[in-house]
Parts: sequence; structure tokens; C-alpha cells
Amino acid sequence: MSVEFIGMIQQRKVSEIHSPQGPAIDVDYVRSFAQAHERAGFDRILVPHGSVSPDATLTIAYAASVTSRVHFMLAHRPGFVAPTLAARQIATLDHFSGGRLAVHFISGGSDTDQRRDGDFLSHDERYARTDEYLTILKRIWTESKPFDHDGRFYRFEQGYSEVKPRQQPHVPIYFGGASEAALAVAGKHADVYALWGESKQQVADLIGRVHAEAAKHGRNVRFSVSFRPILADTEKAAWERAEHILEETRRLRAEQGIDKGGPLQSEGARRLLAAAGDGVRADERLWTAVAKEIGGRSNSTALVGTPEQVAQTLSEYYAIGVTTFLIRGFDPFEDAVDYGRVLIPATRELTSRVRAAA
Repeated sequence: MSVEFIGMIQQRKVSEIHSPQGPAIDVDYVRSFAQAHERAGFDRILVPHGSVSPDATLTIAYAASVTSRVHFMLAHRPGFVAPTLAARQIATLDHFSGGRLAVHFISGGSDTDQRRDGDFLSHDERYARTDEYLTILKRIWTESKPFDHDGRFYRFEQGYSEVKPRQQPHVPIYFGGASEAALAVAGKHADVYALWGESKQQVADLIGRVHAEAAKHGRNVRFSVSFRPILADTEKAAWERAEHILEETRRLRAEQGIDKGGPLQSEGARRLLAAAGDGVRADERLWTAVAKEIGGRSNSTALVGTPEQVAQTLSEYYAIGVTTFLIRGFDPFEDAVDYGRVLIPATRELTSRVRAAA
């Protein structure tokens, strides 16, 4: 399969090295950011979810209206909207976006963040709920008659939707989580299983485990890995830029009174922090210093080098089974533009050679 690139937009400029400025939503920035991804050659754009952030569904509705080709990925947490309603909302958005929607279902890796929205389930309970939630969604999307449901987390009578997704049988389902509870759900439901930026050995191990879970249901799953490429014209300059990013991250966190972050309550965060062992570099280009500084939050591991060097590394991940890369920069807008100049086309060329050789 051809390689897929996913970017990420937020409603205003913010990152580990950029403090949020101005209102929570900068409409002009969202429009320009989405259009920059389209011009740079990204296949899809993620809009993330947070318990204090602007709504991702409405952001995608707007971003889709000011673009024409690039697809979108909605980050969605089960548990806060009834699955019958969520199924109709997602199907409706798929139509209004022109069939350009996918959904990344996030069960939740932080008790604190979940509880801001009133969710007090435990880690494993959240994944059990996601299993039931996705089962219901797929039935609502595909069944031609109303049906009843009486489960552990949801109960309804005569659930049905007049609107079905434009994409058949349903929108692509992306899913992440590295715990045993998460892998069982991934094998049953995921079209694409998403990992944070781990070493090639860690990724290969997890690919094997997910394939084994999917085989229990007679399914095939594709794989996505997330990185924060740090590029420069020379390798030396790229590593110097990486160190500057780390210094800025520490400076801003100190200004904001944020201590060095502890790990999230997720197996993915623990795996991410373990990628380089006691150091901050693994697999030659994988750099985990910022991830360790912020406790493994979000996709915070980087690949450092020239565009050609990072493209080569991405092609090596492709060779072990990764078909999708979610890439975003510490300078969000500028890096998205820069990735389109060399990194994305160079990676497409190298992976096409890998595919041809295979």
C-alpha cells in the first residue's frame, strides 16, 4: 500500500516551544493551517481532542469547507456522547466533508483529563466501553433496520440512523493503545492501529501483537506511527535545532510553573519513554528528550536529521509494516510547509522502491 501522511492542526498556534496567544480559536489561522497542509501534500489532517479544547468536530466542519482535497481525522473520545448520536454526527460530517473523514477513537490515558468531563471509569473499563461503543457505531452505520441494545454501558431501543456514512461500509477507524485491554479492542475494530514514535524494534513487536489479535477476528489492520521531524540542511544543524527545542521547552515550562511531567496512565506513554532506555537517542535518529521532559505526553518523540536522512528512516519503518506517518513540528505551521518541500516527496519515492522490491 502507498504511504499515507497525516498532519495535525490546532485552533491557534501552540506547541511545546510556543505559548498559546490570543483567543482559543483563531479562524484565520485554522484556515491557513489547513490549506498549508493541503498544498504540502498531506493526505489527511488530524484535529485533536482535549477536555479543555475547542470542539474538534466543528473545527473539521470548518476546515473541510475551506479545502477541497485533503482528508481529515477526527479525534473522538467514547463516553461523552451516546453512540447512537455519535454515529449520526460522524456520518453527517462524512457527507458534508465530501467523504473525507476518518475517526481516531481515544479511550483515554489520563484519569485527570477524563474526569474533567465527568468520566470516572478505570483504564480497563474505558477500553471495555470503547469496544461496546464501536460495536454499536458500526451497527448503526450499516444496518437497514432499527435494533435494540442492552449492554454493560449502553441501553437503547430501536436504534437507527437514516444517514449512513458516505464512505462504505463506514468511515475508517483509527485506534491506539498499547495495553492488553487496548490491543484486544484494536484487533476487533481498528482499520489502522496508531502508535506513538517508538524504536523500530518496539514497533515491529507491537505490529506482531496487533496482527495476532486481528487474526482472531479474521481481520487485517494497517499501522501508523507518529513523529515530530526536526529538519535542517545538515545533520549537525538538525541536532543543534533539537537541543534548542529542548531548551525552549524547559524554559517555557519553568515560566509556566510546570514541573517535569510524570508519565501518563497509559502503556503507550511508558513505551515511548522507554524507547531510548536511560538515554535520549535510539535507532540513530529517534530522539526522546522532549518526550522525557513532558512525561510521554502526546506524540513527542522526534526524528532528527536532513530531510533525506529522515525520509530514509521513515522508509525503514515502512519496510517493517508501517503505512501511515503522522508528522507534526514543534514550529507547527512552518514545519508543515517545510515537510512538503522535500521530506514528503522523498519518503514517497523511497517507499515506492520498497514496495516494488517486495
